[in-house]
Amino acid sequence: MKINAMLIVLAMMCSFVPILAQEPIEAPQQVRAGRLEFFPQFKSQFVEARNVTVWLPDGYVVGEPCDVLYMHDGQMLFDATTTWNKQEWKVDEVMGRLITEDKVRRCIVVGVDNTKNRLNDYFPTKCYEYVPEELRKDVDVSVYKGDEYLRFLVEEVKPFIDNRYKPLTTREHTFVMGSSMGGLISMYALCEYPQVFGGAVCMSTHLSMNFFNPKFNSEAWAKGFRDYVKAKLPAANTRLIYMDRGDVELDGTYGTYQYSMDKMLQGLGWDSDHFESLIFEGHQHMEIYWAQRLNYPLMFILSAKNK
Repeated sequence: MKINAMLIVLAMMCSFVPILAQEPIEAPQQVRAGRLEFFPQFKSQFVEARNVTVWLPDGYVVGEPCDVLYMHDGQMLFDATTTWNKQEWKVDEVMGRLITEDKVRRCIVVGVDNTKNRLNDYFPTKCYEYVPEELRKDVDVSVYKGDEYLRFLVEEVKPFIDNRYKPLTTREHTFVMGSSMGGLISMYALCEYPQVFGGAVCMSTHLSMNFFNPKFNSEAWAKGFRDYVKAKLPAANTRLIYMDRGDVELDGTYGTYQYSMDKMLQGLGWDSDHFESLIFEGHQHMEIYWAQRLNYPLMFILSAKNK
């Protein structure tokens, strides 16, 4: 038994060696505040390899007691000259300014790139359990990899970040953030790993689950996701949840779904200090609009008043 246990431990250690030994190269994205460390094709046992980009505040030194924010769609965060649509979240400018103005705690941002399997990676896997069988019998749920993606984030990326940068590692200082499908997987992460994440930011969240697939009953799945969240969310006011949407084009279709989510969370006892849901007039489903309102969620989850 002792020999078998030792072999298991050695195998686990060996599986992490390539990850922990990885060193950054020059980042393809450029920033105006802070600096980037770029880890190309970060390998995983759970999902396909992808790039990971780490933003560090100006003057950062290893071991500084920083919070950590994990963000999806990492290639869209910092530099519009490198993105497919020439838009960006302006994370470095906004976070850098808020830190300088002492409006938020100092924070490391870990940008995790998406891949061609973005929709499946960000799909909240277990919500299928809350969809009636007759309404999901034609849907192949095995392609939905939200569980695997979160294992990658929690079991591979986070230990690497904690080991390399030595930030604050408890849930009160660890957050997850995304938009659209990234909003769904962020809420899912808070439900699946409440011991890891102290809060989730879900912007322009694709709560309608409308994928224009006649075999996919989006209304049933949208309700299934709400029912999953209701059943699995941590106790009211023990974490932080920020949600928002615009009111134009795709974002404009989210109104009834966000209203239902808001009412459900309020009914569970979530108060305005721990749950915020905002609407931004004229905002569309695009990075330029998420950049314009990025200060709101950052100040909500990283308020300097809570140092």
